[in-house]
Amino acid sequence: MPTISKLTRLTAVLLLLATFVSACAGSRSQESTGEYFDDTVITSKVKAKLLEDKEVGGLAINVETFKAVVQLSGFAKSEAERQKAAQLARSVGGVKDVKNDIRLK
Repeated sequence: MPTISKLTRLTAVLLLLATFVSACAGSRSQESTGEYFDDTVITSKVKAKLLEDKEVGGLAINVETFKAVVQLSGFAKSEAERQKAAQLARSVGGVKDVKNDIRLK
């Protein structure tokens, strides 16, 4: 039985490692693993701020984050509430931008 040289084994390991690393990389339309976890933390922090604030109906507002851009959707009772929700989202660390798609009831 032929033996595999060290160079061949090293090449195989490096190719396998490159495959795993490229699978974790993000693209324009897909988040990397790290970005996904960062976005999950941002979403949680924004939602918590919305729920804590007495002027904002946090249960009526949905929060989604993709590559640190927060999208707010749902319903608000007034323009002031809609703007306050966006302001709270912008105040969370790591947020690059906020898309405010909240509709008035």
